[in-house]
Amino acid sequence: MPTNDASERALQERVRGGDEAAFDTVFRDNYAHMVRMAESIIRERALAEEIAQDVMLELWRRRESIEVEQSFRAYLLRSTRNRALNHVRHQRIVMREATIAAAAADSASAQSAEDEMLGTELEGAVHEAIASLPERAREVFQLSRDQGLKYSEIAALLDISVKTVEKRMGQALAELRDRLAQWMPVRRD
Repeated sequence: MPTNDASERALQERVRGGDEAAFDTVFRDNYAHMVRMAESIIRERALAEEIAQDVMLELWRRRESIEVEQSFRAYLLRSTRNRALNHVRHQRIVMREATIAAAAADSASAQSAEDEMLGTELEGAVHEAIASLPERAREVFQLSRDQGLKYSEIAALLDISVKTVEKRMGQALAELRDRLAQWMPVRRD
């Protein structure tokens, strides 16, 4: 890896310009460090390698617009760390949902057929309402609700401002309220 600022910037420009040899250099110089970073967080080698590969693939995909303020190594390690932490958060959510689902399954056997049918209809309505959201609003909503990311994390991940995340989330929630109004309890003020 180049050690001085000028050669680092030159390498960044070459990658930005689509130079595959420069990208290969970045990959070879950083991949093992990225795998170690991810593995230190998720404790699973194969998954750590997958995360490192995903980060490198994202670098290549976004090469023309990506802004690397420091070195590639610092940028890639930070990206790998964030992706590994997101994976851990997602796994916690999946485990929590599995626990809730198991508890719900136990109590579901006691539900009446009508309650079960209404629950299925509501779940279908929720999935349909989420699927019908505008793409950008849906993406922000799912990153927040499904993956448990904070607005600042979503902003960094999507390369947008926190205000834009707030606006898209507000749009998503307003549309979901409208689409699911029939399922909402009537408020008596």
